[in-house]
Amino acid sequence: MARFFFKSQDISGDGIHIRDVAHVRALRLRIGDELTLCDGAGTDFRCRLASLGADFALAEIAGQSPSRGEPSVRLSVFLAYAKGERLEYAVQKCVELGAAEFFLFPSERTVSTPDGRALEKKLARLAAISESAAEQSGRGIIPDVSACESFESAVITAKSSDLPLFFYENEKNLTLRDAFSENSAPKSVAIVTGAEGGFTPVEAAIATQHGLRSVSLGARILRCDTAPIAAAAAVMYITGNM
Repeated sequence: MARFFFKSQDISGDGIHIRDVAHVRALRLRIGDELTLCDGAGTDFRCRLASLGADFALAEIAGQSPSRGEPSVRLSVFLAYAKGERLEYAVQKCVELGAAEFFLFPSERTVSTPDGRALEKKLARLAAISESAAEQSGRGIIPDVSACESFESAVITAKSSDLPLFFYENEKNLTLRDAFSENSAPKSVAIVTGAEGGFTPVEAAIATQHGLRSVSLGARILRCDTAPIAAAAAVMYITGNM
């Protein structure tokens, strides 16, 4: 079933104006077709397409219910800046898996750290990818994408989660399963993954000093865009959300 997000100002009486008219037309929707409109706050509205014009589309509300696509655990994903489209891919797939929010941050091995206008454009691009992925995967919210000024500020933000996890390729003792055995029912989880080349020993020390759990994703070295996806999938599986 077609799915769209809407804002509160789009509601008009018993109907909702659909902003993305081009998408409605691309899906070849017709008057009377059923579709789902989500308020971005976890509520789905069952609707029927009531009218469609050259530049407007109106859906009639038939009922509402909590979105089924939201996991029971709040997952925050912290991503070190990476080259090319790797961040875009990681954000897209982590949204599909159930991530609630994203924080970008610089690290010692980051190749390039955007700032000013470049950072604004990157955040806008990733926000659009987040919305599209949320729409496609049946999410009830659009995960926010923001930036931390430094590695340490990212770590400090991450430690507010019930279970903050720092994925470090040189960790030899603690696995993800071990971390969950110590905290079996967290309401919130943070995963922190590095850029190309991973984290330095100094960064690992800072993370653990702030209370993050240094964990391993196994014996294989994962790419910087693979690691957050693998970690997110594992978290969702362990918490019963897959």
